[in-house]
Amino acid sequence: MKSLKKKRRIQVIALAAVALVASTALIGYAMRDGINFFRSPSQVLEEPPQPTEVFRIGGLVEDGSLVRGESEVIRFNVTDGGAAVPVTYRGVLPDLFEENQGMVGTGTYQDGVFKATEILAKHDEDYMPKEVVDSLKEQGVYQDPEGDYDGHAPANGS
Repeated sequence: MKSLKKKRRIQVIALAAVALVASTALIGYAMRDGINFFRSPSQVLEEPPQPTEVFRIGGLVEDGSLVRGESEVIRFNVTDGGAAVPVTYRGVLPDLFEENQGMVGTGTYQDGVFKATEILAKHDEDYMPKEVVDSLKEQGVYQDPEGDYDGHAPANGS
């Protein structure tokens, strides 16, 4: 009797381990397209990603680079102060999107151009995504007027 209980216990533990590994693999497989890594323009130019890799790029819209109205495609450059990457986007830009302002785009890098499928702009005058701020600080371009930056909008709502 004792060996039968021991054998059954080992079978249950083994089955639970297999179920855990299988569920982890399924979750990873399901999330593979939902994970987009962030890159600054300098990182994109240093190590260009594969043309099929979807990632996020962020920085400031380079002053004088925004071209609208020539076709359905909008063109501009995104910069982190150290490098600039040309971006194309087909669609309607957010209302707060303008030159010399922060943005984050999702898309692919093909033939030296970032082809964006989604563009996000800052939502008020004090907010910029933490990844963008960190990248701009590395380049020595970003200075926070209030001192330390934690990646969140101010608590006072201004």
